[in-house]
Amino acid sequence: MVRTKNIAVLGGDARYLEMIKNLSRSSDLTIQLVGFNQLNQGFTDVKQVELEDLQVTDLDAVILPIPGINKDGYIETVFSDKNIKLTVDWFKKLPSHCLVFSGIATEYLTNCVKEANLQLVPLMNRNDVAIYNSIPTVEGTIMIAIQNTDFTIHSSKVIVLGLGRVGLSVASKFSGLGAEVIVGARKKEDIARANEMGLKAFHISELTAYTPNCDILINTVPSLVVDDEAIKPMQSHTLIIDLASKPGGVDFDYAKKRGINALHSLGLPGMVAPKTAGEILGIVIEQILREAFQGRKK
Repeated sequence: MVRTKNIAVLGGDARYLEMIKNLSRSSDLTIQLVGFNQLNQGFTDVKQVELEDLQVTDLDAVILPIPGINKDGYIETVFSDKNIKLTVDWFKKLPSHCLVFSGIATEYLTNCVKEANLQLVPLMNRNDVAIYNSIPTVEGTIMIAIQNTDFTIHSSKVIVLGLGRVGLSVASKFSGLGAEVIVGARKKEDIARANEMGLKAFHISELTAYTPNCDILINTVPSLVVDDEAIKPMQSHTLIIDLASKPGGVDFDYAKKRGINALHSLGLPGMVAPKTAGEILGIVIEQILREAFQGRKK
């Protein structure tokens, strides 16, 4: 008989509500919530407790918010008015097999997990999560483009920087909406892939030659590629949407000086489709748990 796994969900945003619903459907998972006291107590029939009431030594997994833990040890608690702080000593009380899930691995969290000799699973670094999330990310990007321009996407000139999971989806969907899409990439194989998709492509080092005629620039590269030289020749109506993780790949200060609207659009799946984003997290977390504890008995 498969042993029931004890899961603690600490804090989180709207995505986590759907994730909790999905996980609670599994008969071999027992879930406790911390930092959800502003929700109905009967939410999904999952038990809500205070941090100090958790039986920490019995936990098989801890699910932390997407942003992880800040430099002072506090986690995000959208559905609670109470501050929750986690210390190294708290992590050391967890059993050695306990998995620690988070969206990203902050320095504080990484240090805590390392000192406690636990395994950290940064969900946003996983290929499966990124691929699933590329769909709501693209829809959110389209929404931002429509809201922040006075022209149609159709027939507009769009530059997409980076042809990874998100960049590939963005380029494909904007092209499907009738935009003239040009892709900037570093790798020869990515340039070849863009050409195979029927898109124009260039090496990212040549960006400055393409920005004068750009209507929308979408960056997915997590390093400074849209610098002052690239922004300088842009037209005043150009919209920059940066999808790269912090600190992004755009010189936002210079864009502001030039009067160019540059938006750092992080966490789009959670903003535009929290239900879908939560379902994705629930599916992936349950799969990881099953693989990790396969064969464990009571």
